[in-house]
Amino acid sequence: MKQIILSFVLLALCNTVFAHEINGTITNENNKPIEGVNIYNQNTGGYAYTNVSGYYELDDISEGDVIIISGLGYEKQELIILNSQLDGTINIVLQISSVSLDQVVLVSKANVLSQFANVEIKTNPIKSAQEILRKIPGLIIGQHAGGGKAEQIFLRGFDIDHGTDIAISTDGIPVNLPSHAHGQGYADLHFVIPEIIDNIDFGKGPYYADKGNFNTAGYIELNTKKSIEDNLIKIEAGDFNTLRSVNLFKISESKHSSAFIASELVLTDGVFDSPQNFNRLNILGRYNFNNYEDEELTLSFSHFQSRWDASGQIPTRAVEQGIIGRFGAIDDTEGGNTSRSNIWVNHTKQLDEHQRIKSKAFISKYDFELYSNFTFFLEDPINGDQIKQKENRTIIGAESVYNRTFHIEDHDIQLSFDAGVGFRYDDVNDVELSRTKNRKETLERIAFGDIDELNGYTFLSGNFKSKKWTLNPGLRLDYFKFNYVNFLTDNYETLGESDVIVSPKFNTIFAASKDLQLFAKLGYGFHSNDARVVTANTGEETLPHAFGADLGAIFKPADRLVLNTSLWYLLSEQEFVYVGDAGVVEPSGESKRYGIDFGFRYQVTDWLFLNSDINYTIARSTEELDGQDYIPLAPDFTSTGALTVNNLNGFSGSLSYRFVDDRPANEDNSIVADGYFVTDFNINYNLTKSLVIGVAVENLFDVEWNETQFATETRLFNETESVEEITYTPGTPFFLRGKISFTF
Repeated sequence: MKQIILSFVLLALCNTVFAHEINGTITNENNKPIEGVNIYNQNTGGYAYTNVSGYYELDDISEGDVIIISGLGYEKQELIILNSQLDGTINIVLQISSVSLDQVVLVSKANVLSQFANVEIKTNPIKSAQEILRKIPGLIIGQHAGGGKAEQIFLRGFDIDHGTDIAISTDGIPVNLPSHAHGQGYADLHFVIPEIIDNIDFGKGPYYADKGNFNTAGYIELNTKKSIEDNLIKIEAGDFNTLRSVNLFKISESKHSSAFIASELVLTDGVFDSPQNFNRLNILGRYNFNNYEDEELTLSFSHFQSRWDASGQIPTRAVEQGIIGRFGAIDDTEGGNTSRSNIWVNHTKQLDEHQRIKSKAFISKYDFELYSNFTFFLEDPINGDQIKQKENRTIIGAESVYNRTFHIEDHDIQLSFDAGVGFRYDDVNDVELSRTKNRKETLERIAFGDIDELNGYTFLSGNFKSKKWTLNPGLRLDYFKFNYVNFLTDNYETLGESDVIVSPKFNTIFAASKDLQLFAKLGYGFHSNDARVVTANTGEETLPHAFGADLGAIFKPADRLVLNTSLWYLLSEQEFVYVGDAGVVEPSGESKRYGIDFGFRYQVTDWLFLNSDINYTIARSTEELDGQDYIPLAPDFTSTGALTVNNLNGFSGSLSYRFVDDRPANEDNSIVADGYFVTDFNINYNLTKSLVIGVAVENLFDVEWNETQFATETRLFNETESVEEITYTPGTPFFLRGKISFTF
């Protein structure tokens, strides 16, 4: 026994004697520190990332270890550690280069797929607001108001509607709006100017402690540029009287600070027989300070406003009978207007080499008014069934996250944690659902009141690494307070409810090598219920949770070839279904989903990229009989992909596709939503270093497809009986746009 104890003591001493470290800073050619660069020990699997000052510290180093330094947009470097460098400082300068797949190393990072999506963004930049979401593998979107409303989102067998089961944010500002007039979690991203998007962070499933409400199918975090390299003037013009203008201008620039302003204007009549009269205006201003030592501060403001007329969904029989054309309308007085103004601040303070605090605070002012007609003359055969949904809201929130890494004598072990605390308050006034006629006359108010919703939260996420294993446990606690004042009752009364939910998470990652990562994920997430449902005491869950599990791998058989796959399962305690004839969201019980994701990315040459994702899902209600348990509009088979050319003798562009299979439109699959295969194309040419011309084509082969579809009971003006069938918004036909941009 004494010999065994002595052996352990000697082993520990050996570890202490022979374990070493290196540290230093990583800068670019202009001597500016680079944050987020990966430093990876190929021999041990150890890794580190540079902080705001470009500082890194890597433990468990031995003579002869091969260290790989990589970051998107920089040439990858390899170092072989000499004995003289052990426990020393190694400063590194990275050379700027074209973005390449071989710059991504598969270390123990929970969402490494985000880096591959960012390779696609750098090589084939986002050209429209809709394309922002299409960069997420397996995510499909549909628009049924010509760009006026938030997109309808499909992911992992969910018809997420406008955001019920995916948490979306930009620069830390939550985009989802709980207890919204049009749908729970409504997420309108049109206030983001595509040209200033820097990168996307995303994750599928409910496995991330720092993500709260609506993080069930996944989350998306958009990060926009803190500064711009050049001024930009861009003009696009195309079919259907479409015009788009984008401007980026530097206001000031110095060694440690910069400021710029960006704007976007979009005008179009749309593809429909009735002109859409669409307009959207975006303005953003930003100031960034970075001392490149221990502090960074970003101040931003933005304003977005949009107005449109819409033709809405149309019944299949009206087109087949020749009552209207494919791009016609039963009620062309639909439409609306919306606006959002944001002021926010992001701050990072590096306390020392092992401690950091990241904070954010924001205030948003939001207005929304939407006119829709889903059932035409079903409820009111004289005036029609048009409804108005309206609200105005103020959102206030803040969050601070403390990060601590530990320097442990046993250099085989790395330990860190994030502890966060924050809140969000939504003050929603005059939330209205009314029956209207021709957008002018209010016939009846169905619902009208004020909502106050508070979400306070805290979370703790740990990261324990030993050799090639990483364990990432997390725990999140959310408190919600719902208040609703109903203006339609005789007596004034504030209805209130509160609830608390605890969401545990656990991720396990095995980095077998720099080219192979295996992972397993478990976790609980949730989406809150609408405050009007909660306070009505209908017995529905206040904070219905979802349990998810993922098992998968990411493999690089060659430096420029990446394969990824995942088997997953998600049990949802309560579904939300949009009810068109009432314009409300109703709970519809428990559901389960499981499926497989597969994708590949291949850089054939320095200038040619291929990527494709295939997703298969089975989605069923657990509370219905077999054959009656289909989940309406849940896609079972989808695929997206692209062939991209980047800087080939001045040419850049892509040929991309998206495919959605036929899917059930109702619970017994007796009504089917037709699938589609649509191809888009764009090409750009650099006439000079500063002047670029280009062409973009949506629906290159002019296929007939339906962008959004619903099984809806409707009645036309001349009908005595109602009919339940597919109503749809037709997809865009061949749509050509030309553009010219100038940088200086």
